[in-house]
Amino acid sequence: MPPRPTQGFFRGAADEPVLITEAQTSLEQQHRDRVRRYTILMAFRIPCLILAAVAYSMWENWVISLLIIGVSIPLPWVAVLVANDRPPRSKDEPSRWDGRRNQIALESGHHRSIDG
Repeated sequence: MPPRPTQGFFRGAADEPVLITEAQTSLEQQHRDRVRRYTILMAFRIPCLILAAVAYSMWENWVISLLIIGVSIPLPWVAVLVANDRPPRSKDEPSRWDGRRNQIALESGHHRSIDG
């Protein structure tokens, strides 16, 4: 008889590791993810410049070419902002302002003072 595959509670998940901790991804993995996002966004800039040249050579319309180049101008800025963004906050991660939301402001009222 051939050996029967084990069927545990989690069927089909034997090849994937199970996450048993709430630890964040490592800093190296976060850095790799940010570099990958930056590279992908910056990779769109070169085709935009090539597309602008092709559009000008096909239609001889400099307005279309300038519009395509204009779209590629903010790409480095957007790429830096997206790449430097932190990983999304989980629902379990506490907000650092939670304790301050419940504070009551001092009451303003008439206070007696001595005029001198």
